[in-house]
Amino acid sequence: MSVSSQTRSIRYAAQDSVIREAIAILESRYHRVTQHTLTSPQLVKDYLWLKMAEYEREVFSVLLLDSQHRLIACEELFFGTIDSASVYPREVIKRVVHTNAAAVIFAHNHPSGMPEPSEADRRITERLKVALATIDVPVLDHFVVGHEDVVSFAERGWL
Repeated sequence: MSVSSQTRSIRYAAQDSVIREAIAILESRYHRVTQHTLTSPQLVKDYLWLKMAEYEREVFSVLLLDSQHRLIACEELFFGTIDSASVYPREVIKRVVHTNAAAVIFAHNHPSGMPEPSEADRRITERLKVALATIDVPVLDHFVVGHEDVVSFAERGWL
């Protein structure tokens, strides 16, 4: 290994450490014991971007919220390939019921780096929204995380 690649590896390791610490701080700040609510799409975008932007495969997450929209948990439920992940409404409902969540926010990354939602993204969001409506749990948003940006379905008027 050359000196420049060693230096680069050390720098990346240090940066990864800082990112992990930032995620831990955000998770502690927005966990429901702190009484902070997720009232701003920008707060959620920042959190999700730090957490998911660099994943090398598609990961579908659910932010489970209490009735005051405080974060109960952020759970990565489905793991896919470089361009898709299978999402099962039944499994989402099981986690919602298990955690007694009153509302949810969905998020997934696009490993390509481009956060533009696909038609498949819109279809699964609608299927999940319909399924969760049967147990009176609203879907507040669905975020698609890219390398440099995060797209909100709610901000686009899709929810």
